[in-house]
Amino acid sequence: MDIPIRELIDAISVQLQQHAEELTDLDRAIGDGDHGINMARGWNAVVAARAEIASLPPGAALEKIGMTLVMNVGGASGPLFGSLFMGLGKHLGDNPGFAEFRNALRAGIELVQQRGRSTAGEKTMLDVFVPLVEMLETFDPGGGTKTVEEIITTARCGMESTQAMLATKGRAAFLGERSLGHVDPGAMSSYLIIETVCNVIIRNLARQESS
Repeated sequence: MDIPIRELIDAISVQLQQHAEELTDLDRAIGDGDHGINMARGWNAVVAARAEIASLPPGAALEKIGMTLVMNVGGASGPLFGSLFMGLGKHLGDNPGFAEFRNALRAGIELVQQRGRSTAGEKTMLDVFVPLVEMLETFDPGGGTKTVEEIITTARCGMESTQAMLATKGRAAFLGERSLGHVDPGAMSSYLIIETVCNVIIRNLARQESS
């Protein structure tokens, strides 16, 4: 699997910058109100290091992204998103296929679960990633654009599901039933990252088909 690291870094950074205010508004409703700012700052740091990151093998590049996020994203989001990328990179290897990527993603999710002492159903980023990795168990990597779009749909449904959930982790847990009716900002940023990665994959598939 060819991973266009530089293109992914730039695309994710642009996406998070464009949605920083929306993420901050979501976090202001049930958290500290700084999620959008923190995520944008973290990915700015990743962009600043992209030349070094892009020169690394895929696994090491993702680990470096994770470490950069831990060092530059404030609050709980830095350790959690950093753990996801570090776990993903550590288990990915240098020449991954689809199965290796899926297994590495599962390892990254498990690291997030350990770090956050949480699981799906608690109104967190895991409500996006856990259903996604479960969906990938039956995913057909040879299905082209249509099946990549199924990943986006799965991630969107996971993100939207947090609106009806009662928060039991983080600052939002102190709100009790007042946390209902709000999408979790970490779930939203997770969806935005997944959507961006998928759109980059779709663009690359289109290039391959036209060449």
